Amino acid sequence: MRSRSVVHRGRHCYLVLNIYPYNPGHLMVVPYGHASRLSQLAPPELAEFTTLTARVESVIEATYHPQGINLGMNLGASAGAGIAEHLHMHVVPRWASDTNFMTVTAETRVLPEDLPATWSKLRGRF
Repeated sequence: MRSRSVVHRGRHCYLVLNIYPYNPGHLMVVPYGHASRLSQLAPPELAEFTTLTARVESVIEATYHPQGINLGMNLGASAGAGIAEHLHMHVVPRWASDTNFMTVTAETRVLPEDLPATWSKLRGRF
């Protein structure tokens, strides 16, 4: 994990930029400990995981003013988890005109905002 990708470090979880973001402000909430399921997190880890997810939602809304937000986890390799043994929550701001469809229709990833710019916008808000 690159230090310039980490937006916030909590006691049990951290916030990191997705290096291939779907949209500006795409963050992930990640527990420090390895777990593949929510049920494997200890109560303090689960509490911080949930609290940070809600905080990210508020910060994304205040910073980017999206029309909607996707929250998502892929649990297990067959569900699409890239790192099946490390649970994480994606928080993705969405707009009616965003380019998220490009990956599906054209196998093309559009980088919507320079990652250092996203980091600078979000770092001081946590």
